[in-house]
Amino acid sequence: MALASADARQELLASRAGIVEAGDTARRKLERNLHDGAQQRLVALALSLRLALSKLDSDPAAARALLEGASEELDRALAEQRELARGIHPAVLTERGLRAALEALAERSPTPVSIGDVPDERPPEPVEAASYYVVAEALTNAVRYARASHVTISVRREDSFTVVEVADDGRGGAELTNGSGLRGLRDRVEALDGSLELESPPGRGTRVRAEIGH
Repeated sequence: MALASADARQELLASRAGIVEAGDTARRKLERNLHDGAQQRLVALALSLRLALSKLDSDPAAARALLEGASEELDRALAEQRELARGIHPAVLTERGLRAALEALAERSPTPVSIGDVPDERPPEPVEAASYYVVAEALTNAVRYARASHVTISVRREDSFTVVEVADDGRGGAELTNGSGLRGLRDRVEALDGSLELESPPGRGTRVRAEIGH
């Protein structure tokens, strides 16, 4: 009995440690997004404004074009900052739900993405957020590492679970133990009484499946 209790305590400690690690991973991702995204946009914007200022007297038309471009870049930077200010929780997810948030991910993806039916009824916020992050991480991996030419996304309700599946036709060979992104997602999903599975045979694509409890 004592041994079983000790084992249960170790599992609980490991689970809590995993959740802490997932939080640290999210913070590091936020830092990378700030550096690689919004910060770079602002640097480019500052350069454009300086160049426009230098052409203001000698070439007003070119200066105007630069200012118009800078205005558009500022709008994009502000939109990105709003998302980051929510702790990498995108505004579109909060305001319009999972379908719209997944469509936004698909629009930004350089790899073609197909989205199947997504339930109209919104799940609890933690479940909706976890579903979004599962798709975002799997899509990122498909684009960066799998060399996929197409990705499919599906979300459905099964009993008391939201089931999220992301499949690509890339090179496969992915593992849950490699990298912190999927491990962090597994901890997030398991904290909601769910499970995360990965099928990725070499040369035959990758399928990520999450069952997230309500």
